[in-house]
Amino acid sequence: MNFTAAKRLNAIDSPSFSELFEAKKQYTGKTGQEVIDFSIGSSNIPPHESVKKALADAALSDQSYQYSLSALPETAEAVQKWYKNRYGVELASDELVTLKGSQEALSHIPMAFCDPGDLVLIPDPYYPIYGTAPKLAGADIFFMPLKEENGYLIDFEAIPDEVARKAKLMYVSYPNNPTGKTAPDSFYEQLIRFAKKNEIIVLHDNAYSELVFDQKPGKSFLSYEGAREVGFELNSFSKSYSMGGARLAVMVGNRELISCYNKLMNMIDFQAFGAVQKAGISALEHAHEFVPALRQEYKRRRDLFIEQFRKAGWDIEAPEATMFVWAKIPDQYTDSAQFNQILLERAGVLANAGTSFGNEGKRHVRFALVRSDKEVIEAACRIKKAQIV
Repeated sequence: MNFTAAKRLNAIDSPSFSELFEAKKQYTGKTGQEVIDFSIGSSNIPPHESVKKALADAALSDQSYQYSLSALPETAEAVQKWYKNRYGVELASDELVTLKGSQEALSHIPMAFCDPGDLVLIPDPYYPIYGTAPKLAGADIFFMPLKEENGYLIDFEAIPDEVARKAKLMYVSYPNNPTGKTAPDSFYEQLIRFAKKNEIIVLHDNAYSELVFDQKPGKSFLSYEGAREVGFELNSFSKSYSMGGARLAVMVGNRELISCYNKLMNMIDFQAFGAVQKAGISALEHAHEFVPALRQEYKRRRDLFIEQFRKAGWDIEAPEATMFVWAKIPDQYTDSAQFNQILLERAGVLANAGTSFGNEGKRHVRFALVRSDKEVIEAACRIKKAQIV
């Protein structure tokens, strides 16, 4: 019997992990060295001890194994308190919903708001699910290039009027993955005016507001006047609280948009595991202890990475925020995928090719700051020895 996958799966242009694994295995077999892998942005910094204890204790409670039909009241209260204290944003109970990680919402939001043929505006480069989810919903995509000369900010004036009028939904994310750039207040003010004028829903993915290094702390999209009229925001526990494996995030903002999303998700899924919600509450309660130290550690890792790679002859611009380094490939190379392969084959160092994040990533590779100091120093030494840059 022949089986045929749905045509919508053609929208998923995922990398071949088997090929990557095989290439890493071949390098180790040939050289006897392990590959130093910077490609996956999974934090190796553990969460606060209280988070682990809260999760463990709640997992022993029989009540935790009931269906989670809505956020726990104490979870909603903790999020409301957090948004007020951290961002100065007041949230009503119908202006928030918990998620099993931001990826849940990023995957399903186009299904809630877009019909086939609707247009979604996506920045380029972009976090990969941005470019896949609209296609799965049957929507069309217009890519907004983020140019280095423009500070990797969206250029609203470069969006044709007919495209802006047609657009239904717009993805925005600062601090930005993969570029590590932040956006000034003036950008958000312009964004809100643009969205109001063209009646576009704004989805702000705010995963890295706690990882801004040398500037004022990151803000919430809802901190800006008029934002709640045009959109909503995702805020993740994965990066800020090192809870990537314990999936939890929140969606906050326009109550009508929250209601639409809830209508979809209440049909196809349930809320986050109660024990994970308890862990999230503990994370928010101990944020003042954990987050500054986490931010300082990523800043330290950033500085070490930049210093060591400069010693290897690779002058890389330091990111303003996030746990990633967006490194321009040397001039003698033309394509990031080709360059990434050379890094692996000649130095046993693996980054993430910029083309994985869109056409605008052709001249860059992304490194995740998730390796030990020893591994960072070793990676730089290998690159220097191999005379790659």
